[in-house]
Amino acid sequence: MAYNPLALAMDAQAETVEAMAEATERTARAPERMVDIETVEVGTTPAEVVYTENKLELLHYESRTEEQNNVPILVVYALINRPYILDLQPDRSVVRHLLDEGHDVYLIDWNEPSRLDQHLTLSDYIDRYIDNCVDVVRERSGQDSINVLGYCMGGSMSAAYSALYPEKVNALGLMAAGLCFDDTGGVLERWGSEGNYDPRALVDAFGNAPADLLDSGFALMDPVQNYVSKYATLYDNFEDDDFVENFARMERWIGDGIDVAGEAYAEFLEKFYQENALYRNELEIGGRAVDVEEIQMPVLQILGEYDHLIPTEASRPFNEVVGSDDVRTIEHSTGHIGLSVSSSSHEHVWPEVADWYHDVSDPDEDGDPGGDQTAEETAEGGPVDVETIAGIGPTYADRLREAGIETTAELAERDVPELADVTGAGNSRVEDWLDELA
Repeated sequence: MAYNPLALAMDAQAETVEAMAEATERTARAPERMVDIETVEVGTTPAEVVYTENKLELLHYESRTEEQNNVPILVVYALINRPYILDLQPDRSVVRHLLDEGHDVYLIDWNEPSRLDQHLTLSDYIDRYIDNCVDVVRERSGQDSINVLGYCMGGSMSAAYSALYPEKVNALGLMAAGLCFDDTGGVLERWGSEGNYDPRALVDAFGNAPADLLDSGFALMDPVQNYVSKYATLYDNFEDDDFVENFARMERWIGDGIDVAGEAYAEFLEKFYQENALYRNELEIGGRAVDVEEIQMPVLQILGEYDHLIPTEASRPFNEVVGSDDVRTIEHSTGHIGLSVSSSSHEHVWPEVADWYHDVSDPDEDGDPGGDQTAEETAEGGPVDVETIAGIGPTYADRLREAGIETTAELAERDVPELADVTGAGNSRVEDWLDELA
């Protein structure tokens, strides 16, 4: 074919005109999309405020199942940002997932401190606020001890609380929690190191740690993504309603930061980050030693492989210093926020977490959830349901039954890859099921 520069130029011009027309059309929709972003709903799972103290509200979520686990879960969120990241949208809600799996869920919403709250200490939050909420949940549920799930800074405080009040905590879940800062905490640890940063200077200047300042710091950890790439991606997906809604929910949460009480902020930076006092077992809260060896209840760490805020090595070493001999770790290929909102986390992580809370809430003397009924069935030679295996809770059991695997005998006939594919569980977890049958 002969080279025709005029034809090529005309084709290029036509493509340019088409691109400009498309860009004009997208831009014309910008006002409409901005309305969508500003009015999108978040945190829609129904809940009742059952306790208040100062700004704090304790939420109790409505049950979504006929039966619930007798031991409730209290979710302790960070003092930074709003907790509705755990209930961002119905199909990606940690709260709703736990409810759908038969758990009774409470959550602490700290709300924003006022100028008068700048002198609140970590002891105020741990010894007073968290402890009072735990007592309310214990009283309402009739349980001597309850389950706790702490996220990020809330996980750090939950670990300290569990060491101070072990008799009140049945099981401790730690989600992307900062627990060990010995050159393991990534960029935040370097920025917040004693040689680079004095949190007292910020508190002296502002009283409380300003949300805008904190948000800017987090954004600067990945400036290209946070200030350029994500908006370019939004522009490219202006016609995708689901994408725009998901983007809007995340942007609303990111922009909905709250100040942090000044003294608690400074104390947390100094003790947890700069001194690494929790991991070193040197932490004091309200004049009391926080002995991590007192954490003897079951512990579950939930980690994001690509978490740039709390890298896995800022959490995992804590498993070696607690007093518990029942410690598990779930690590998933996502980031800090992805643990809450990614579709893969809700497919693979939260069913396992929900099952773990069932397992540690109703064990028999041997640690298996089946109790005497399982022993009786085995003695009679009858079929034994797959849910009697430790680690197979309602979610995994339902998936197995859908695949025609209802009894332990049928389970033993299948291999690891097939069972992992059917249930969505990891190979190592499936191997544990089969080892129990051996």
